[in-house]
Amino acid sequence: MAAPNTRNQHFWRDAALPFVELRRVADGHAVCYERHSHDTFSIGTVNAGFSTYWNRGKTHETQAGSVVILNPEDVHGCNPVPGADWCYDMLFVDPDWLLDVQIESDADAAGKFAMFSDTLSHNPRIYGGLLDLADTLVDADIDILGKETALVSFFGDLHLKLNRGSMLDAGIGAIHDRKMNMVGDYIRTHYAETISLDELAGLAGYSRSYLVRAFKKTFGMTPYAYLINCRVQRARHALRRGEKIVDVALETGFADQAHFQRIFKRLMAATPRQYARAQAA
Repeated sequence: MAAPNTRNQHFWRDAALPFVELRRVADGHAVCYERHSHDTFSIGTVNAGFSTYWNRGKTHETQAGSVVILNPEDVHGCNPVPGADWCYDMLFVDPDWLLDVQIESDADAAGKFAMFSDTLSHNPRIYGGLLDLADTLVDADIDILGKETALVSFFGDLHLKLNRGSMLDAGIGAIHDRKMNMVGDYIRTHYAETISLDELAGLAGYSRSYLVRAFKKTFGMTPYAYLINCRVQRARHALRRGEKIVDVALETGFADQAHFQRIFKRLMAATPRQYARAQAA
């Protein structure tokens, strides 16, 4: 079989997040694998078309909406169905990093990586969450805090969605609003700086995954989304004062003016220039 066209597939990596890699295949007609295994935890979505999926002695046929789940060293094989389209995303995650998230969520196996019993899922929440996560990772406008928050949020919940029992949800209701408000205050004060998830978790005295869940429950958005919204709101006030767009972009923590303009338009449905001119008028 011919080698896959490299224009139809893309690998995403970031040196700041060395524990995760994403492979996106837009056309898998020529992507054919012999049975093999990975030393990572792997999870992927079938976004279009059909494929065969063999794992743990069973063969499944996947389609759009399917999620394949591979524990480290699971011998498996995935191949396109002849004559059918096949488009998919696959995340490869370092099991040591995922173990840390499991420990934070009380989902580990006595301090060791907890293997997942499921090999295939059609849960729309998992499928949609994984699609959103992949889009977040490749989005150049989302910084490291945003990507790490999305990773911790998704994988912190995965064991619950795959029916691995946990008492985490029961504990969420006991979170003190004071701690979450303290984190919110910190973000509002330091919005123009580089803030890490570890920093926010340490401030509250919670694990990263617990913090993300608790913060979202309190504020209705993740700490990253809260930070971006805070930056845009500060920028809005600066534009109303007549400050230059390029200066506002840098003063509110954006990488550059182009980045600022894209994010501002997403949240305000207007470009910074349109907003500034409207204020002037």
